[in-house]
Amino acid sequence: MPPDSAVTASTTTSAAVPAETSVPGAAPLAALGVEQAEAALVEHYTRLVRLAYLVLPPSLGRNRRVLTAHALVQRSLPRGRAAARSAIPAQSRAEAAGGTRGAKGTRGAERAGGAATDGGTATGAGRNPGYAYVRERVLRQALDAGRPMRRLARPRLAQLPPPLPRVWGLRLFPRSGGADELALDQRLSGLSGPARAAFALRGLELLTDEEVRRLLHAAGAVDTETALAEAADAAERRIGTADPVELLRSAEFDPCSLQARPTDLMRRRQYGRAALAAAAALLVCGTLLGLPGGRGPDDDADSPYGHNAAVAAALDPARVRRIAPAAWQTSARTDFSVWPARGPLAEDHALLRRALTAWAAPGASVHISATPATPSGPPMGSPQLLYAGTVDAARVVLFHDGLRVVRYAEPAAGGEEVAALDFARVDGAGAAAAGALVVGRSDGEVRYLTAPWVRSTSVRDLLDPAEPARPLRRDADGVTDPLASPAMAQDCRSWDTLSVRDGSDSSDSSDSATERLLTDLGELTPARLTSGPPSAPGDVTSPADRAAWARTACLLPAMRSHGVRSVNSWPYARQPLPESNGTATWLCTRADTWRGTGSRVLAQFQTPARTAAPGAVAARAEDTPACGARESRVLAGVLWKSRGGTWYVLAAGSGRLGSVQVSGGVRGSTPGSLLAVRAREGVQAELYGETPDGTRVDALR
Repeated sequence: MPPDSAVTASTTTSAAVPAETSVPGAAPLAALGVEQAEAALVEHYTRLVRLAYLVLPPSLGRNRRVLTAHALVQRSLPRGRAAARSAIPAQSRAEAAGGTRGAKGTRGAERAGGAATDGGTATGAGRNPGYAYVRERVLRQALDAGRPMRRLARPRLAQLPPPLPRVWGLRLFPRSGGADELALDQRLSGLSGPARAAFALRGLELLTDEEVRRLLHAAGAVDTETALAEAADAAERRIGTADPVELLRSAEFDPCSLQARPTDLMRRRQYGRAALAAAAALLVCGTLLGLPGGRGPDDDADSPYGHNAAVAAALDPARVRRIAPAAWQTSARTDFSVWPARGPLAEDHALLRRALTAWAAPGASVHISATPATPSGPPMGSPQLLYAGTVDAARVVLFHDGLRVVRYAEPAAGGEEVAALDFARVDGAGAAAAGALVVGRSDGEVRYLTAPWVRSTSVRDLLDPAEPARPLRRDADGVTDPLASPAMAQDCRSWDTLSVRDGSDSSDSSDSATERLLTDLGELTPARLTSGPPSAPGDVTSPADRAAWARTACLLPAMRSHGVRSVNSWPYARQPLPESNGTATWLCTRADTWRGTGSRVLAQFQTPARTAAPGAVAARAEDTPACGARESRVLAGVLWKSRGGTWYVLAAGSGRLGSVQVSGGVRGSTPGSLLAVRAREGVQAELYGETPDGTRVDALR
């Protein structure tokens, strides 16, 4: 994007530090009781929830962040009724007596105007040892939620729904702000968790840089200097005419001032019927299992399901299904069901028995994760073995049961009592979707197990479309060397994808072989990347497709850990910009899931640029057919500033539109699917279009 132009989205569219750690040179640690901490929590509840909401990962989505923020604050009291200690001391007597603050803290106080919020000023709350303790606990939990999950480590909080509060039948999210608030939300989503924390602590808590540094260190952040630098840079760059710090106090970032919308009503009805059917089936099965009968000769008394011969047989390592190495070449299907059993530990029955037992009845030491709507129950009969071997520092077993792929992992250096189970849906997979599975992640890197029909593997950086693919070695079982995992990265300086070729001939480098790009989005199954219209998406092979993805890749974090099967990027319109500013491209990026529901759609506006700068997100929606195979139409708009300083409302729709109209703060219409109307900075407007037969088409939202 040229430096003298601006685009804003329009409304038309880390290791933990022990709690007893002291800070060198600080005042003595403050001891407090649970009553004092509870009083501070109740008095400053809205401030603490806002702080947690700002620090939590934006990838959770607004509804999930709201509930998680409330959950973090509500469970931040000391355990028991004993005295608790904060790693950050209460304000020293000199400060409490009116001592001077640092320059940045003074500027923050002037910016806030000294107004009291949530029961007192930021300085007054900072002198309260109970508030300091609770704030540190909230900050630590919020930062933990954004740290990458380590293999065999305890699943991070962001992957688990908060136990309390729970809201049934409603989606809650803060009230929508204007274009400035949306721009600030996008800016914060590009910062690391510690940087967002530093931004909020400086802007809302009015802390000096030294106080922020100590608090971040106590909460488990490592590189506090980088976090402070990122926060300072985000605070100094104004958004239009607005101060980013002032925007933090708007309703857009207030998780205590909420609006409600219903969840998917049809899906709730289906779930209710399924629950009734499951309860009836459970009652029948329980009755049958309770009938007198005796144990079979093959029942395993030590098995958690030893009383049921069918389930016990499913847990027998000798009965797991093993597919022949060449079966896929003659099979009518090309999916996970024809993957052969591979790996040096495929005959280790002790390992397989531990994996099957953990799957059937996981104990408290087994950490479980599953993609959304993926059942994590016991195997439905004897599962198929895909792989068993040592990957990095873990022994890994991969199973397939027709519906799911299941990965079991335990430490390679003993300690079998600690293990991890990952579940992912893979029903309906074809050759393209069954090209690879994640077999291990560690130290910011990922390894894949590739399908038997994959001829060669390489690495492509989406952010550098001109760079040729780098070769990636595989071992005899199809396990790749490690490559950087974008799902575990804290920034978007590169985006390495797995490129696989599976042509019909034996030449790995054959130009006739089909190249597919797969990317790690934090799940067991990598997501396939495609380009083109929803009716016929294709692989990302042309220079134009790669150039478009180079400016789209950094938006993929919004789709992490969502059960994504494929992501398609479709340039649905090209629009000449007013005042001869070049030609902009409108793209629709749609992530489809394995379960069918829960799709995510982004409408993106890309102005001419010499670099691969990300486009502006004009609109986003969830669980919508827009931009998909069933409904390809999409309409979105932005508020755009030309190089000459004039503001415009720009909009573009796909397909055949008879007209596009804008109303509200600016009015105008144009025939066809492209609109450009002069406007004022910060104007609020509504978009809609009409087809030639008069059918209304609403803007994506």
